[in-house]
Amino acid sequence: MDNVIKKVSEIGIVPVIKLKDINDAIPLAEALIAGNMPAAEVTFRAEGADKVIAKMLEAYPDMLVGAGTVINMEQAERAVKAGAKFVVSPGFDAEIVKYCLDQNVLPLPGCVTPSEIMQALKLGLKVVKFFPAAQYGGLATIKALSGPFNGLKFMPTGGVSLDNLGEFIANKNIAACGGSFMVADKYLDAKNWAEVTRLCKEATDIVKKVREA
Repeated sequence: MDNVIKKVSEIGIVPVIKLKDINDAIPLAEALIAGNMPAAEVTFRAEGADKVIAKMLEAYPDMLVGAGTVINMEQAERAVKAGAKFVVSPGFDAEIVKYCLDQNVLPLPGCVTPSEIMQALKLGLKVVKFFPAAQYGGLATIKALSGPFNGLKFMPTGGVSLDNLGEFIANKNIAACGGSFMVADKYLDAKNWAEVTRLCKEATDIVKKVREA
């Protein structure tokens, strides 16, 4: 699991994907890889998310593909069976977290309060999702929480854009960000893979520039 955390941190931003057509799994994976963003959080908000995960990993086994919006055990089990390398939930569910740990799959539960963070730390987690980031105070709240919980890393999602990505990534308490701007519905519906690749490159260039500064 530490290796997955390392890979997530190296990429710096993970695209949050709601894919309606599972046949688009491979061309989307190729567009992400071409954009220097070989990662995907495939959300269970769309039917067939587990099939998308399996197809991407079958074609590109080294790609960092996980499940998102996992809100119950049935979804968690399907995600793990499909080969998900990490499982993201919008909130904290101890049963899902423990199951993922038992399966050696990285859990990334949503934690925005001190109580939720303490539950996550109790189970040995080193990184948690911070969602929805914009509505819960964004970077200012993460900075405040990092005081008592020094060492814990956050993955803010919700409200992350090209405009504020650099500010988030510059903070040492942020492992990576989750974002959907490069995989917005309008691009996926139109199968505009070139635009997906362009936006991915722009985002990863920002991450690289900030980290090298």
